Amino acid sequence: MAEIADRYSTIADDFTARLGSVQADAWLAESPCTEWTARDVVVHVINTHHRVLSALDGSEPAVVTADDDLQTQWSAATAALLEALTDEERASRIVGGAFGEQRFDSLVSRLLCADTLIHTWDLARATNQQELLDPVAVGKAMEFLTPLDEAIRRPGGFAPKIESSPDADEQTTLLNFCGRAV
Repeated sequence: MAEIADRYSTIADDFTARLGSVQADAWLAESPCTEWTARDVVVHVINTHHRVLSALDGSEPAVVTADDDLQTQWSAATAALLEALTDEERASRIVGGAFGEQRFDSLVSRLLCADTLIHTWDLARATNQQELLDPVAVGKAMEFLTPLDEAIRRPGGFAPKIESSPDADEQTTLLNFCGRAV
């Protein structure tokens, strides 16, 4: 469980850094996510955190909009997530979701970490920031996403994958797999 909390913290810290560095004129910049701006990417990531957290108690997830204070909402969401991950009873609770029943910490390790990681790159690309992702998180995201392949390629999901060159690094391979042109 400590590995999951540590990896989530690294990914969340990287997203926090990109979020904190978005310039005022970049919020409406087009992102690699079709029809989403940089602001839309952040709203999605926060709302995904809220949906994952609501799985713990079956409550309706809070919904953030583009008009909300995204920095404050992000800070609250990550704090709540880390609190749940470091509470053994909550972290081990069986929750439902798009990928069936699993432990809460597994849902965070797989879905939430991969989603936040990919969207960290999307936010960085949209706002002209540093795009390097944590290599351990990239490897774990590939482990999770590769077996799902075609199941994740649907409206609201990932675009068709892009063939990576044979000499592509692991981050480029992951991003291409997720339909991002690097």
